[in-house]
Amino acid sequence: MDAIVLLGAPGSGKGTVAEDIRNAVNYQHVSTGDLLRAAIKAGSALGEEAKRYMERGELVPDEVIINIVKELIDSGSRDARYMFDGFPRTFAQAERLDEVLSSYGSSVKYVFLLEVARPVLVRRICGRRICRQCGAVYNIHTKRPSVDGVCDHCGSKDIYQRADDTEETLNNRLDVYERQTAELIDYYDRKKILVRVDAEDRLKTEQAIVAYLA
Repeated sequence: MDAIVLLGAPGSGKGTVAEDIRNAVNYQHVSTGDLLRAAIKAGSALGEEAKRYMERGELVPDEVIINIVKELIDSGSRDARYMFDGFPRTFAQAERLDEVLSSYGSSVKYVFLLEVARPVLVRRICGRRICRQCGAVYNIHTKRPSVDGVCDHCGSKDIYQRADDTEETLNNRLDVYERQTAELIDYYDRKKILVRVDAEDRLKTEQAIVAYLA
């Protein structure tokens, strides 16, 4: 069993990078958001517990998230390779993930910290627009629809900006991210497995990570 972690602020491109490199490095892309949604859809006990927190607008506790991740690992093969996207988010989650992997004689191999300057993050997130009909994502700076205001995929004219994609809200999210992950970054740095990657260029980001894992 093998595991790597992608860390980065909102807008750093963790999910995009994970999809870019997944086939090249043969790792299973694991997003805790996807795991939570799958557990809720399946109606599992953990999914129902997570759903109760989410319906109250509360954060899902570390232990519930860890148990959902553990459930995934327990059900996988012993030679599986996991690429965690934005998880762990806290020092406590990192310690528990280490415990789970250690029980299988494994550990986190590398933690790739995707670094992007704040002005670039603001441009990426605040420029994001989404098709309400099919979920296609656009950006007013870098990826406009072929016909302005009309989705390329489904033809819908309902393309909107999410309420939390404003600059004020984003800056608050980035402040929270920096406070929350400072201890986590230091933890992985002390373990000598932290790799800082300039993530402002998508192709160079992919190449840098693949080079480490080749």
